[in-house]
Amino acid sequence: MSQPDYEKLQKLATQIRRDIVRMVHGAASGHPGGSLGCTEYFVALYFHILDRKDTFNMDGKGEDIFFLSNGHISPVWYATLARAGYFEVSELATFRKLNTRLQGHPATEEGLPGIRVASGSLGQGLSVAVGASRAKKLNQDDHLVYVLMGDGEQQEGQVWEAAMFAAHNKVDNLIATIDYNGQQIDGPVDEVMSLGDLRAKWQAFGWEVLESNGNDLKDLIDTLEKAKSMTGQGKPVLNLMRTDMGYGVDFMVGTHKWHGIAPNDEELEKALSQLEETLGDY
Repeated sequence: MSQPDYEKLQKLATQIRRDIVRMVHGAASGHPGGSLGCTEYFVALYFHILDRKDTFNMDGKGEDIFFLSNGHISPVWYATLARAGYFEVSELATFRKLNTRLQGHPATEEGLPGIRVASGSLGQGLSVAVGASRAKKLNQDDHLVYVLMGDGEQQEGQVWEAAMFAAHNKVDNLIATIDYNGQQIDGPVDEVMSLGDLRAKWQAFGWEVLESNGNDLKDLIDTLEKAKSMTGQGKPVLNLMRTDMGYGVDFMVGTHKWHGIAPNDEELEKALSQLEETLGDY
């Protein structure tokens, strides 16, 4: 794999952050906080890590595939897919509009390229990813499956059932990531329901666990590359990714208040003033 062009990737991240705040503002609803915090992850994944085909098909054979479990952060996924060429960037202007393919939570009925499963009912994404990983093994496809979950989502019991199943069945072509920003819709995760020592818990469930700074492209890419090198060795791999909710916009950083509200006109302009237009707005 070629060496990452960090300057180019950072420009992509900045533009995608502009897309996110404009999309959520335009719809007057959506989830900017987690989307902004996970932007580096999506840029790293789609523009460096994934071995993906130029054209999209649902079966995903012969390529790496990705599932988003915490589907409410759809703005960052849609913006990334558009910037990666899955559909026209101009379609981002239809986010959360009536009859759009860009629903508030990712859906398959509308046939949006890049989306393989409806998501947003928290706790389900890891199970889907485990199933897809098993299917790849049955199909003798040596490509990998990636999945992103939220930290508040770790309060769902289905996550731990899937984690136990994956380890028991040696699902070692799977790289899961947790966006560990410490915030969820009702407040700080530690106040809603403390997660304790997540690293120790996942290790106890039989997973290899790495930690990364999700807002540092180099650290994140290095960690994901290491995760790839650990596949095929009998254990699933988890990337425990620390991020700041709202990263890139100073008044949104580190608070659950921007989990699911849209900026007003003044707040949008303030956010955009902190994010340089690098690739052209939609």
